[in-house]
Amino acid sequence: MPLIEIEDKDFARLLERFENYLTLERACSKNTLKAYSSDVRSWYLYCRSHDTSPKELTGDNITRFLNNLSAEGKSKSTVQRCAAVLSSFTRFLSYDGDLEFMPILDPLPKREEVLPQVMTEGEIQRIINACEDGTPLGARDRAVIELAYGAGMRASELCDLELQNIDRSGGLIYTRGKGGKERTIPYVGAVRKVIDDYIEKVRPLLDRLGLEYLFLTRSGKKMRREFLWQILRKRGKSAGIPLSRLHPHVLRHTFATHLLRNGMDQRTLQEILGHSSILTTEKYTHLDTEIHDYYDKYHPRS
Repeated sequence: MPLIEIEDKDFARLLERFENYLTLERACSKNTLKAYSSDVRSWYLYCRSHDTSPKELTGDNITRFLNNLSAEGKSKSTVQRCAAVLSSFTRFLSYDGDLEFMPILDPLPKREEVLPQVMTEGEIQRIINACEDGTPLGARDRAVIELAYGAGMRASELCDLELQNIDRSGGLIYTRGKGGKERTIPYVGAVRKVIDDYIEKVRPLLDRLGLEYLFLTRSGKKMRREFLWQILRKRGKSAGIPLSRLHPHVLRHTFATHLLRNGMDQRTLQEILGHSSILTTEKYTHLDTEIHDYYDKYHPRS
C-alpha cells in the first residue's frame, strides 16, 4: 500500500526530520521506518478528515484518534503500536523545541498476548518434501525453507543475503538484522549440504542478471519478502499445513522453539537470534566456536 501523501508542507517537514532521526540516530531498519511513517501519516489523514491540524498533538486529540482506530475494528496491538509511534514522534518534537509540552495520554487497554505460531518437526519435513519436484525452482524453494528454519533468519535477511556474506568453509553466514546490527549465524549439517548444493548446482541456472544475491527469482531478480511468503504458502499448502502458520516468521519461531526444546539455553539462543529489547540491551555479537558447537549439538536438523 502506498504511503499517504502529506499536503501540509510544515507537517511534512516535521515528519521528514523525524524519519531522519529514526534513520541516523536510532538506526531503525527500513521496515521499522516505513511502519513509523505510515502510522504518522494515518494520524495526518485522520486530522484532515476531522478538520483538525495534525500539528495539534494534544493528549485529547491523540486519544480521540486512537479511539477512532478501535471503533474501526483495529486490533489492540495496532492501537498500541500507533500510540507508541505518536508518543515517539511527540517526544522527538518536544526535545527539538517544536512542542512546548508532552501530551498526556489516557491509559490504553493492555496489549493482547498472542503466542507465536510454531510448526512441528513433522510439518517442517512435509514442507521440505513438498519442494522435491525435480525442478530448479523446487530446489531453490527447499534451500530457502531450510535456511529460514535451519538458521532462524528473518525474511529481510534472507532476501538481502549475498554470496559474499557466506563463509562456506567455516559454515557461517554474516548478516545484518534489525537496525543494521551485524550478527553471525552458523549453518551446519543438513542445512549446509542443501545450501552448498544449491549454490553449486541450482543457482547458476537462475543467475540471468549477474546479481550477487543468494536467492533469485525465475528471471534472476532479487527476491522480495512477499515472494518468500508466496513460496512458503505454495509449498505449505501442498503439505497440508494451515495457512495461519505459513509465514516466514513462523519458521524463525519454530527454529527457536525447537532449539529450546532440545536443551539450548536462552542466553545462547539470544545470541544466535540477535534479539535486542528494552530488557536486554546487549548488542548483536559474533558467534564463536563454542556457540557454533552448541548449534550443531542441539538443532534437530544438524
